Amino acid sequence: MTLHNLLPVDMVQAHILSQTASLDTEYVPTPQALGRILAGEIIAREDIPPASTSSMDGYAVRAADVAQAATDAPVVLDVIADVPAGVAPQCTVGVGQAARIMTGAPLPQGADAVVPVEYTDDHWNAAENPSLPARVAVYRAVQSGENVRPKGESIQAGRLLLMPPVRLRPQEIGLLIALGEAEVMVRRQPRVAIIATGDELIDMHEPLTPGKVRDTNSYILEGLVRQCDGEPLRLPVARDTLAEVRARFHEALAYAPDVVLTIGGVSMGTRDVVRTVVNELGAVELWRVNMRPGRPLAFGHVGDALFFGLPGNPVSAMVTFEVFVRPVLAKMQGLEITPPTVSARVGEDMRSDGRRTYMRVLLERVGEEWVAYSTGTQSSAVLYSMVEADGLLIIPEGTKEVPAGTRLPVRLLREID
Repeated sequence: MTLHNLLPVDMVQAHILSQTASLDTEYVPTPQALGRILAGEIIAREDIPPASTSSMDGYAVRAADVAQAATDAPVVLDVIADVPAGVAPQCTVGVGQAARIMTGAPLPQGADAVVPVEYTDDHWNAAENPSLPARVAVYRAVQSGENVRPKGESIQAGRLLLMPPVRLRPQEIGLLIALGEAEVMVRRQPRVAIIATGDELIDMHEPLTPGKVRDTNSYILEGLVRQCDGEPLRLPVARDTLAEVRARFHEALAYAPDVVLTIGGVSMGTRDVVRTVVNELGAVELWRVNMRPGRPLAFGHVGDALFFGLPGNPVSAMVTFEVFVRPVLAKMQGLEITPPTVSARVGEDMRSDGRRTYMRVLLERVGEEWVAYSTGTQSSAVLYSMVEADGLLIIPEGTKEVPAGTRLPVRLLREID
C-alpha cells in the first residue's frame, strides 16, 4: 500500500461532516437538564424581583422624612405596619410614618428607602419580641433607594437571557427555575452503539493468557462518548465470524442509534468481516485515511446511523475518535466542532513517515510559549502514552523531518495551565 492509495484527512473530515445533521429537540424537566445543550432562546417573561424589596431588616421610610436624622438628633416616626417577607404589603407609608420590614419583603407604597434596624431604637429580635412599637426613632439619614432592591434589578421582562447552543450549568439551571421555566428545550443527546470485535478480546475479570488482550477499547469509547454528552450502548464483544458480527449489528440497530462505532475488523485480514456486514446493512463509503495512527478507518452508513469502523489498537481508536467522531457528536448537538488547539515549538527533532501524524506530546511552558516533547514510543498499541499526553502534535502530510524549533499546532487532550 502506498500513500497515494490513502484518502486525505481534510477530505474525509469534510465528507463526514457533510453527512451529519443536527439532532431533534426534546423538553426535559429543568432540574434534570444539567449539562444538556440548550436548543431554544430563553426570554424573561417577568421582572425579577417582581417588586422592589428590602435588602435589610429595618424600617421602610420616605427618605425625605429622615434626611436630617442623626445620633444626637433622631427623627421619630409613627409605625403603621409590619411587613414580613412573602406577604404583599397592604399599607401606604405617608409623611412621618414607617413600616417595619424584613429582608426580601416588598417595599410598601410611599416608601422609597429602608433604614437598617441597627440605626433605630428598636433593635428587635422578632423571635423574642415580635410586638410592633408605636413609634421608632431613626438615628441616620438614608438616600432614596438605599437598602432597596429595585423591581427588575436581577432580570427585566423581555430580556434575552440565553441563546443556544449553551451547555446548562448549575447557574443556568437556577436562572431557569427563577424564571419559572419548569421544562427546557434541549438538543437530544446522540445515541452511540459500540461494538468491539476480535477473537483475542477477553473481559476485565478474565486471566490474561498468551494471545489474549483485555477489551479496553470499548470502555474507552464509552467514556469518550459520555464526554461528548452522548448516550453510549456498549455491546458484548463480537467474535470474528460473520454470524456473530451480524448479530451484534442487529442488536445495535434495535437501539435506534445515531452512530455505530466498531473497533477492529476493518483492515485487510481474512477474518476482518465488519465491512462485509456493513455493506449488507448499508454501505462503506470511505476507507483508509492518510494519517498516523489510524490509517484503517472506515466510514459509511448502517440503517439510519452513521458508521465508523475504528482501528483496533487503542491509540489508533482514540485518535480517530478525536479527529472524526468527536466533531460529529458536537455538530449533532449544534456545538462548536473546532477542537481546542495551541501552537507549540517542537523541543526536539522528530520524524514522520509522510502521513499526517498525530504525535503524542507533553507540553512545557517556557516563557510565553509552549514547547512540545514526545511522550516516547509512538506505537499505536501503547495506551499509557495517551495517559501521559497533553495533546497531539499535528505533523502535516508530506513532512518526514521536523527539526527542533519548528512551530506546529497541538490538539489538546486535557486542559493546560
